[in-house]
Amino acid sequence: MALAANAKQQALDLIERLPDDITMADILDDLYFRIQVERGLQDIADGRTVSHQELKAQLAEWRNSAGR
Repeated sequence: MALAANAKQQALDLIERLPDDITMADILDDLYFRIQVERGLQDIADGRTVSHQELKAQLAEWRNSAGR
């Protein structure tokens, strides 16, 4: 994830690239999306992932435990 000292500049850069008629809600959505992508990339780099097969097995187990 981005360093805190750099986070402000990254947010400003992102906002500067957005159209002038954007809403505050859209700005927040874009910032949130960027945060989630960065977290996902960090999870990948740190090996915090599951394979497609593992996920399918987890979902099947969850569905079975929920009586579905």
